[in-house]
Amino acid sequence: MRPIVDVAADLGLGEDDLDLYGRSKAKLTAEALERLGQRPQGDLVLVTGMTPTTAGEGKTTTAIGLTQALRQSGANAVVALREPSMGPVFGIKGGGTGGGGSQVLPADDINLHFTGDLHAVTAANNLLAAAIDNSLFHGNALSLDARRITWRRCLDMNDRALRGAVIGMGGTTDGVPREEAFDITPASEVMAILSVASDLDDLHRRLGDIIVGYTAATPIQPITCRDLQVDSAMTVLLKDAIRPNLVQMGEGGPAFVHGGPFANIALGCNSITATRAALACADITVTEAGFGSDLGAEKFFNVVSRFGGFEPQAAVIVATARAIKRHGGRPARELEVEDLAALEAGLPNLDAHIDNMEQHGVIPVVAVNQFPSDTQAELNAVLAHCRARGVRAAVANPYGGGGEACLDLAVQVREALDGDRPSFQRLYELESPLRDKIETVAREVYGAGSVSYLRRAELTLRRASRLGQDDWPVCIAKTQYSLSDDPGLLGRPQQHEFTVRDVRPSAGAGFVVIISGEIMTMPGLPRSPAAIHFDHTAETHTG
Repeated sequence: MRPIVDVAADLGLGEDDLDLYGRSKAKLTAEALERLGQRPQGDLVLVTGMTPTTAGEGKTTTAIGLTQALRQSGANAVVALREPSMGPVFGIKGGGTGGGGSQVLPADDINLHFTGDLHAVTAANNLLAAAIDNSLFHGNALSLDARRITWRRCLDMNDRALRGAVIGMGGTTDGVPREEAFDITPASEVMAILSVASDLDDLHRRLGDIIVGYTAATPIQPITCRDLQVDSAMTVLLKDAIRPNLVQMGEGGPAFVHGGPFANIALGCNSITATRAALACADITVTEAGFGSDLGAEKFFNVVSRFGGFEPQAAVIVATARAIKRHGGRPARELEVEDLAALEAGLPNLDAHIDNMEQHGVIPVVAVNQFPSDTQAELNAVLAHCRARGVRAAVANPYGGGGEACLDLAVQVREALDGDRPSFQRLYELESPLRDKIETVAREVYGAGSVSYLRRAELTLRRASRLGQDDWPVCIAKTQYSLSDDPGLLGRPQQHEFTVRDVRPSAGAGFVVIISGEIMTMPGLPRSPAAIHFDHTAETHTG
C-alpha cells in the first residue's frame, strides 16, 4: 500500500490536513473539511443495483472497479463508501470492502475496528439508553412512561436473541424492570445522525433532538435526549467519528470510507461529510447506495440529497445474469446453468430499477457484473435488452480484472456525464402529508396497488402528524429481496398490497422511519456464519 500521506496528495491535501491512524489510514481534520467546503464540486455518480439475491451482485466491488477505471482513463476520480458492520462481516458477507482486483485497503482494518467509528456510535447510543433507565430509577422526574420508551440499545453484531429482552431483573438496586430491544449499530439513529450531520454543532443539535419516549399524561409529550442532558457527552464520544476516513483502493487511488447505515432499515449511504469532501477533491465522485434502487437509491434521492444538496448526474445499476435468472424463476442453486428463458423472464426486475432512475431524472447506466459461470449468450442478451431501451450498458469484471476490466463501463459513464442531462427530480414535496409520501414511494417505486396500515401504524402515524412531523421525509424499512414488502415476491410484482406496521420518528436525523412487512432491525447469524472461516494466521483474515 502507498503511504496515506501520498494518497492524500492526489487530492491536494497535505499531512497537516490529516490525523494519521498509522501509515495506511487517516481522518481529515476539521480545518481541512472547512477549507474543502469552499471548493467547487465535481460530478456525482451513484452506484445502485437491481433487486439483490442471495447469490450477491457486487455493488461495492463495481463501485471501486469503476473508480479505478475512471482514473486509468485520465479522470480525477474518487470513491466514497460506507463503513462495513461487523455483524454481516461475521454473518453472511465475510467482508464489506469489495474483493479481488477491486477493493479498499487495508481490508482487515476497515472490516473490523477501523478507526473506531462504529464503536463510538454504539457507546453514544448506549449512554443514552443508560441515562433513560437511570432517570427511571432515580424517581422519573421527566414522567417518562416505561411502556412508551422508544429508544433501544444497540450492538454491532448479528444477535437474534437480543431482539426482545427484559432488563432490570435484579434486586431493588438493579434498575426498573421493563421490556427492552436491541438494534444492530448501523440501524441506530445515532448512525443516521452521524451520516447526515454537517459539522460538530449540527451533530450536537441533532443528538439533542432525539426522541427517546413519551410521557404517560394525555396528550402524551415526547421526551428528548436534551431533556436527559447527555447530548453534549454523546457529542464528545462522536467528535472524531464525524470526520471522514481516507484510505486507498487496491490500485492506489484515494477512497473515503465513512458512515454505515443499512439500506433496508436505514439510509444506506455513506456520510454527507465524506461525499462533500470527495466532491471537492475530485472531478468525478463515485458513491454507493445499499441494496436495490428501491431502497438505497430512493433514500439517497429523496432524503440524503435534500440534506446534502446533492444532484447525482448518473446512476450505475449493477446487474448480474445470475440475479436476473433468479428473478425469472430459476432456483437459487441452479444459477450457474445457462437459461435464456429465465433470463428473459427476469429482465422486468431490471426494468423497474431503470424506470426508477429515469423518473428521478438521473441517467441510468447498467453494469453487467460478470461471473465465471456467465455465458456470452446471457451477457449479450442483457446488453441487447438495455440497448433496445436506449439505456447505456457495459459488461464489467471488477473482481477478476480490477479497473482495466471496467474500462468499457467507465466509457459509458463518462459519455453519460458529457451528454445532455435531465433535470433531477424528487418523488414528493416535503409539504405533503406523511401518508401521501408513503403511498407515493410504494406506488411509484415498489409498484404497489394499495397501502394498508396496521393499528399500531395508524396510531403512531397520527401521533407523528400531531407532533408536527408531517413535513419530514420518509425512510421506509422493508425487505431487500423484493420490490414489495414480501421477500418471496420476485421479479417485478405489480398492484400488490404494501403493509405498514409501525412509524418511528427519527427526530435527530430529520426523517420518519416507516416499518413494513416483517423487516427486523437486529439480524441473526446464519447456520454457518462467516466467522467460523476466519483464520488468525492468514495474511488476510476477512473477505
